[in-house]
Amino acid sequence: MTIATDMLALYIQAEKEVLSGKVFAFNGRSLTRENLSEIRKGRGEWQQKVNAETAQSSGGSSLYSVADFS
Repeated sequence: MTIATDMLALYIQAEKEVLSGKVFAFNGRSLTRENLSEIRKGRGEWQQKVNAETAQSSGGSSLYSVADFS
């Protein structure tokens, strides 16, 4: 795994925990529902990095990406 995939996994876990009503500690901060938009923004940034790494490793271009509007 790369740093990007590790970070993406942490953001996904944080989002799951916060959505289920739990408090999630990340980088010395306690995250709650109020931080959900911040968590999703961070997850999006790391997802883009993972997508770029995946495209590069498969010989594709990282110039294009697929938008996820969910």
